[in-house]
Amino acid sequence: MAVRHFLTLNDLNNDELTALLDHASFLRRDWRAGNVRNSLRNRVLAMIFEKSSTRTRVSFEAGMTQLGGSAMFLSPKDTQLGRGEPIDDSARVISSMVDAVMIRTFAHEKIDRFAAMSRVPVINALTDDFHPCQLLADMQTYREHRGSIADATVAWIGDGNNMCNSYINAARQFGFSLRVACPEGYAPSQPLLEQHRDCVEVVSGPEEAARGAHLLVTDVWASMGQESEQSARMKAFSRFQVSPQLMSLADPDALFMHCLPAHRGEEISADMLDHPGSVVWHEAENRLHAQKALLEFLILGTLD
Repeated sequence: MAVRHFLTLNDLNNDELTALLDHASFLRRDWRAGNVRNSLRNRVLAMIFEKSSTRTRVSFEAGMTQLGGSAMFLSPKDTQLGRGEPIDDSARVISSMVDAVMIRTFAHEKIDRFAAMSRVPVINALTDDFHPCQLLADMQTYREHRGSIADATVAWIGDGNNMCNSYINAARQFGFSLRVACPEGYAPSQPLLEQHRDCVEVVSGPEEAARGAHLLVTDVWASMGQESEQSARMKAFSRFQVSPQLMSLADPDALFMHCLPAHRGEEISADMLDHPGSVVWHEAENRLHAQKALLEFLILGTLD
């Protein structure tokens, strides 16, 4: 059987994604009930981090432990990855010793190349282009609060970044309409927009995106590696803050999500995380359970 990777949401079909999210919700209930699960006993996950992280590292490491396996943290400064060893060579060696590899890096082509040479599943834990693991948690969270997201309207407010790109993929995969509102010059990938023109629309401002939407989502204005652009971005994004006032334009039962970390007073108002529609903390915890479901699916080839 060919090795399955998870580099974007498009690596799984709709039926697989739906089953994975159902299983993730089961794993959340099972864990909260205090049950012990050893589905990945004696399995090892290698975690390669070229970008720092809180939620990604904690969720993958805790997830492997909760499933009876183990995870090892690898950073460029501690391995030959940071001393010029070719990606192909690293992929061959690391994948010969572990059961799966999780990579958080900058250029997406790095993870594509690693996966091409790996004998075990490779998971994209974030690149500059996509963040599919976060979308699993987001879609799980919406399902647990509102049911299927099919035919809903989602508003993306802010930078056309890796999260926005993954929401564009999700619109097709999960059957919702996506409105993207971002400042001029900060739109998401044009080829990606062209490929999804039937389910994604770029609108003129946050109010137009939010009006009647069932879910509002945002992210920081300057991502890792863009710190030098902070001042320019603060000016460009000043009218793209998500606040209770903006939420008031959405559907009365609309939810709000943010992948965190959040900068209060910038992309969100100081009180937005405590808004009645905010499910940010539930969303953050679901990184753990969605990734446990993903690990079982990729390593075991099944969801039981």
